[in-house]
Amino acid sequence: MKLQFLGAAGQVTGSRYLLDVDGVRVLVDCGMFQERAYLDRNWEPSIVPPKQIDALLLTHAHMDHCGLVPKLVHEGFRGPIYATAATADLVAVVLRDAAKIQMEDAAFKQKRHREEGRTGRYPVKPLFTEDDVNRTLPLLRPVRYRESVPIRRSVTAKFCDAGHILGSAMLEINATPDGQPRRLVFSGDVGQWDKPIIGDPSVFTEADYVVMESTYGNRQHDNQEDVAEQLARVIRKTVERGGNVIIPTFAIERAQELIYHLGSLLSDGRIPDVPVYLDSPMATEVTEVFRRHRDDFDADAWQRIAAGDSLLRFPGLRMVTSTEESKAINQLTHPAIIMSTSGMCTAGRIKHHLVHNLKRPECTVLFVGYQAPGTLGRQILDRNEEVRIHGRLWPVRAAIEQIQGISGHADGPTLLRWLGYFKKPPRQVFLTHGERDASLALAEQIRAQDGWTVTVPEYRQSVELT
Repeated sequence: MKLQFLGAAGQVTGSRYLLDVDGVRVLVDCGMFQERAYLDRNWEPSIVPPKQIDALLLTHAHMDHCGLVPKLVHEGFRGPIYATAATADLVAVVLRDAAKIQMEDAAFKQKRHREEGRTGRYPVKPLFTEDDVNRTLPLLRPVRYRESVPIRRSVTAKFCDAGHILGSAMLEINATPDGQPRRLVFSGDVGQWDKPIIGDPSVFTEADYVVMESTYGNRQHDNQEDVAEQLARVIRKTVERGGNVIIPTFAIERAQELIYHLGSLLSDGRIPDVPVYLDSPMATEVTEVFRRHRDDFDADAWQRIAAGDSLLRFPGLRMVTSTEESKAINQLTHPAIIMSTSGMCTAGRIKHHLVHNLKRPECTVLFVGYQAPGTLGRQILDRNEEVRIHGRLWPVRAAIEQIQGISGHADGPTLLRWLGYFKKPPRQVFLTHGERDASLALAEQIRAQDGWTVTVPEYRQSVELT
């Protein structure tokens, strides 16, 4: 049995792992690389011929876990794609939106390069098209949490709630290479306990091998109780200055969690009554997916629903879908809260809002999620004096704030808590999906605390699981 790390090894994005069990090849995730230093990898052909992959298992619908699936299909993959029902619905929304952005960005770059008489670093074409997405979606096979899914021969998979975003899953894969039973657990992205709307992360008591994320392996989040007050403080200060609060947000979970918090803050009178815009057609669609999959909500969310709370709606919330409505936001003469995708500012409408607000000292750019190295979001968070947007340099004069506790990822202590449920040490723990410093720091903690065997794999490294 062999495991190869084809992404999220030494960096956060591009999650992709190939498991080979006596010739049965299973791909876990097929995500897009988003850090600037690794963008080239998105264009590389699949290391394993896609036709030789028997099945693809998706942990959840974030682009760094599913964003290269249409490219894999374009290259010849025709196997089943297993995911939870909510993830399957979200993947359809995410990939259609991504294809549209890919095609629009390629057209925009082609025009700009023609006008400037130059060529860019990467091919001026989309990684995949809407046709590729249309060939991908029929391959999706929705499964239920805790359902044992036969993959092929002696390989089965079970999807367990990861508590990260709606539909997110940890994978328990059972196999019998050479007749010997083996259990692998892929953590996917581990969520936090007691987060709004969704359930807590699943835990496991035994496994032979564990592949665990480590995005915040060397950090500790703010207290959950502090998140709402931090959000309220930033909004109050910015509105007092007469500025806008610009929140780059991920369309899935982060946008809905923000709606949840903002609705509560407005209802309690803890923030001024200013208009709130969710400027993202995809986030608007995703919010509807949330409403369709209320069965995946946690008990607290159901308690609020039973009390008559609409949960994902409140007076003053505007869902913006058309380009004209989006442009009109930047003509406002009064303060507003503007949430827009993408969360790392790599594409989409957020760039236009940054162009209009970054240069204004009275405004605030508020980050509520991880910003990968090299992304526009990371450059702004690092307070670069200028950043390049749409081919031009723009000064960064707005206030820059970040709230860590609203992250969908577990921090270092929470990851250690998750591992603490194992009753005996796994043969090996592999730490992935983290910047190298974060993964190494967490690995050292696990070794010191439990004496377990921990590895931080390299990109494309292959390991025999004997």
